[in-house]
Amino acid sequence: MVRTLLGQIGEYKKAALITPLFTALEVFLEVLIPYVTASIIDKGINAGNLSQVYFYGGIMLALALCSLLVGAFAGRFSAVASAGLACNLRDTMYENIQTFAFSNIDKYSTAGLVTRMTTDVTNVQNAFQMTLRIAVRAPLMILFSLIMCFTINVKLSMVFLVAGCILAVVLFAVIHSAYPIFQKVFRQYDDVNATVQENASAIRVVKAFVREDHEKDKFRKAAEYLYRLFSKAEGRTAINNPVMLLVVYGCMIVLSWFGAQYIVIGDMSTGNLTSMFTYIMSIMMSLMMFSMFFVMMTLSFASGQRIAEVIQEKPDLENPEDAEREVMDGSIKFRHVSFSYKHGSGEETLHDMDFTVSAGETIGIIGGTGSGKTSLVNLICRLYDVSEGAVLVGKRDVRKFDLETLRNEVAVVLQKNVLFSGTILENLRWGKEDATKQECEAACRLACADDFIKRFPEGYDTWVEQGGANFSGGQKQRLCIARGLLKKPKILILDDSTSAVDTATDAAIREAFATHIPGTTKIIIAQRISSVQDADRILVLEDGKISGFDTHERLLENNTIYQEIYETQMKGGGDFDEHVSHGMEVTE
Repeated sequence: MVRTLLGQIGEYKKAALITPLFTALEVFLEVLIPYVTASIIDKGINAGNLSQVYFYGGIMLALALCSLLVGAFAGRFSAVASAGLACNLRDTMYENIQTFAFSNIDKYSTAGLVTRMTTDVTNVQNAFQMTLRIAVRAPLMILFSLIMCFTINVKLSMVFLVAGCILAVVLFAVIHSAYPIFQKVFRQYDDVNATVQENASAIRVVKAFVREDHEKDKFRKAAEYLYRLFSKAEGRTAINNPVMLLVVYGCMIVLSWFGAQYIVIGDMSTGNLTSMFTYIMSIMMSLMMFSMFFVMMTLSFASGQRIAEVIQEKPDLENPEDAEREVMDGSIKFRHVSFSYKHGSGEETLHDMDFTVSAGETIGIIGGTGSGKTSLVNLICRLYDVSEGAVLVGKRDVRKFDLETLRNEVAVVLQKNVLFSGTILENLRWGKEDATKQECEAACRLACADDFIKRFPEGYDTWVEQGGANFSGGQKQRLCIARGLLKKPKILILDDSTSAVDTATDAAIREAFATHIPGTTKIIIAQRISSVQDADRILVLEDGKISGFDTHERLLENNTIYQEIYETQMKGGGDFDEHVSHGMEVTE
């Protein structure tokens, strides 16, 4: 984990290396100041020599100014290095997420990824900055101060060693008990973020069903649980400060008692005892900072593991060596394909799918929820890999294609329509980055979107709110279809993408496809038989298996399931899912 995180320092490595050097020099200068103070007392004040006071006072002032200047440089470089590390961590995580296959994305919640890129990275950033400063400063301050103390009086210096052992034991106990709780804290952060995200994205549903109180109660419970976890963790770490202060004051009492005796018998000067008091405070303060550093490291270690997990995640789908970079045509062949989302679980979503689609054909797919319609088309553009068998596009196994090449030739208009904030033109150009306005208009005419776009005052420059909130469901679907058409793909997949448009518009879109893109293979997933009945052939799915694959007329003659669906929909007696789940016609 540590190697993974530190590997992201990149161009900020120089700042990260310079910081400890400046910090070490700062500590060295600070340690000399108490030694000079002792000389002022012993050689100047006690001896009544004012010139010595001025001389050593000037040295002390110079040391203090140099220490201040060096410390400022150390602080600046540590800030640059830590902020740079945070920036690189976010970039690396985001870039790696873009390479994930759907199976990789399924492992993480959206809220969890957001937490890792915000809260977790901030924790690691703070810990790294403390590492560059405190993790260097505190040990060096303790070491240099101990050297100076042993130089002054060996016996009195043994007090510091005993104090250090006591603090080390307490610190270990605190960290050991707090770390598991901090791990739970960050998992709970994910839950809180998920609650907020879900509520914000579904706010219309919440208000429509007057469920504001329910949502507030759910969030309050999540926030209170996070509060209890954090309080428990902070309670464990809070014991550190009282123990530190107890040890500090104990050391001062012991040092005062024995130091006074040494002065009386003449084994130590007043200046040396004063210096030792300063050194003990430096040592104890360094120990306190060191303990705070370890507490922060405990907190950030859990965050670091979560970040490293995303960075180290390998995409399940990768380009093969000598990948094919040309799709010959839009033909599709499923060769005894079986598929499971959890490999080895025995729960197959698709079982023994074996069929062929010629280039330019229009194929309708109909089936109930959970029958495997979306899973089937996801295999064509290789969003997932098959468990058994093979999927061929253009007479080549999809696993032999360059992923970018394959997905540029297979346009998928997903069931969930997504528009991004920006203008309509900017959204359309997701399909083709350099598309002209004329090309965008032509695609929109095919998708029956041109008419409603021109009714907007700003036309194609109309602003799209996040998620397309200012467009209706049917408008979003037609814009997404136009975006897919701009790719001029060899295969066009519509995953229930006309469910929100009226039947007349649905028919107009299908007619435009047949007229203007006859060479493109079109796969239309739908719940309405009217959306697929004019297709060249219709694939009927049931429980991940092929129930029938033929024309509308022949399926009406020889496929019982298709007959019942047709009769149910023509009579207006319910939708397909009701039929499938009950296994009989809906009675009126």
